[in-house]
Amino acid sequence: MESPTTKTMQDVEATMLKVWLERGEALLIDVREPSEYAAEHIPDARLLPLSTFDPARVPQEAGKKVVLHCVMGMRSAQAGQKLLDAGFTTVYNFRGGVQAWKDAGYATARGQRPSLSLQRQGQIASGSLVLLGTLLGVIASPWFLLLSGVVGIGLVYAGMSGTDGMATLLARLPYNQRA
Repeated sequence: MESPTTKTMQDVEATMLKVWLERGEALLIDVREPSEYAAEHIPDARLLPLSTFDPARVPQEAGKKVVLHCVMGMRSAQAGQKLLDAGFTTVYNFRGGVQAWKDAGYATARGQRPSLSLQRQGQIASGSLVLLGTLLGVIASPWFLLLSGVVGIGLVYAGMSGTDGMATLLARLPYNQRA
């Protein structure tokens, strides 16, 4: 039996999550950004983006498990840790998010407008900055090559840590805030 002071974050599979949702036993929270949610989301998921995540905004409904999800499980794990730090005792992480839900054969809700994912926006921005730094380094001053190096370091860090600083910045742009 779990003691009141034990705090845990547990992974949950799509089939179990589906059962919980059908029985009304789970509160599913999508911590992706509004543009990602608008493009496609799991029905009945509530949007609370990690970029503005506040544990106080997570309803604590008696008898309901709090389940978080994103794309791969990194952002939902970060949000889960915030909930645990705020006093929640058990939080569930649905790794794989929308894709795992679809892979299990369950329906998703799709938005009206197609949008570029934050990952694609980040790739475009990073590639543009590397190109700009290289061109300016050749034309104007070799010091501009540092821009390409800094972007490269950021990409390596994002790949190793699962935390994408470029996506975090892009998520704050107004056109990415619409759900």
